[in-house]
Amino acid sequence: MKSDEVSRAPRIAVAGLSARLLAQSARRAGLNVVALDIFGDRDTREDAGMWFDIGTENGNGLSIDRARLFDALEHAARLPRMLGLIVTSGLEALAGELSRAPRVPRFIGNGSQAAAVRDPKRFFALLDEAGIAHPEVRFAPPADRRGWLVKRSDGCGGTHIEWAEDVARTPPGGYFQRLAQGRSMSALFVATHREAAVIGFAEQLSVAAGRWPFVHAGSLGPVRLPPETAARIVAAIGTIVWKTDLTGLNSIDFLLDGDDFSVLEINTRPSSTMALYEAAWPDAWPRGLVGAHLDACLHGALPRTFAHTPSLFAGQRVVFAPAGFDVSRAFSDACFDDPACHDVPLAGARIEAGMPVCTMTAVVPAFSDLRDALEREHARLLQRIETRSMS
Repeated sequence: MKSDEVSRAPRIAVAGLSARLLAQSARRAGLNVVALDIFGDRDTREDAGMWFDIGTENGNGLSIDRARLFDALEHAARLPRMLGLIVTSGLEALAGELSRAPRVPRFIGNGSQAAAVRDPKRFFALLDEAGIAHPEVRFAPPADRRGWLVKRSDGCGGTHIEWAEDVARTPPGGYFQRLAQGRSMSALFVATHREAAVIGFAEQLSVAAGRWPFVHAGSLGPVRLPPETAARIVAAIGTIVWKTDLTGLNSIDFLLDGDDFSVLEINTRPSSTMALYEAAWPDAWPRGLVGAHLDACLHGALPRTFAHTPSLFAGQRVVFAPAGFDVSRAFSDACFDDPACHDVPLAGARIEAGMPVCTMTAVVPAFSDLRDALEREHARLLQRIETRSMS
């Protein structure tokens, strides 16, 4: 789209810890993007006509400043041709408030209905009533905490999960979940009018980082599951959507153990796996999956049926800094010019040890080659950090 066409296009505000994926997808939909996040990465700013910093003032940690968020949203709401606001990870706890706030863009997604699945007592009761399997859950500390996790219901990205043995006091909104076996998976789906269309399945990658045993580190997909297994998961999603009236893009996290699955949680907003399906089925999503989200939320329309046999497979892997460093111009430029590199930091940014540097991606014709391709990209980025970060 030409720059003058973008300037006349409807606007959409996208907000979260990182808005890059939503910004890129919204740009494919022909929208003029207003991005709000804590990083302001180069590719986010490239795809957004306007960017607002909503990180905490002191810059410590990966957290959103509530006052800065609302100030930025009130500014965005005054812009012409503003359709509304779509949120991603980091704003789960504020979704209900944002959907009711008077001076911010119209909330496009799950507002108050998100509580039905974000409140663990309501959600796991719903699963029990529907006969949908999940790991054992308790709302009081088990007598023997070995083999148990403690989770915060308002978190994301794995930073809301700790070993129960390491936590002296249950956090607000916390609950205990027994560690269960299985392959960590997710399914992305679009919902409207109590019906759902499943986009695809993906494998989730995680790493241990400090006190967090399962920090999100990427994903692989689409994953082709046995038809009967896929059908049972799709049926479970349909039941949950029927009972909760979720809308737009959502994802479900689950463990797959042979032919059995157990549900972990629902993410009531677009997830990072949307990039996998846009890469694997580019012809199916010419307007990006943000387009499907808008169709569902604003017009009550689900995506058309399409062939679920991918010709390509995609992966993404977050690269964490092995040591603290200041981002040099050479490093930032090399990453920005690299089509496999995303979430590119600005020159002059300080990245501490263990913090995310960027996201490396790979697209291959065979799923079996995906891990090796991502490993090569990961190693290449680490080499670039070593040789160029201080140039």
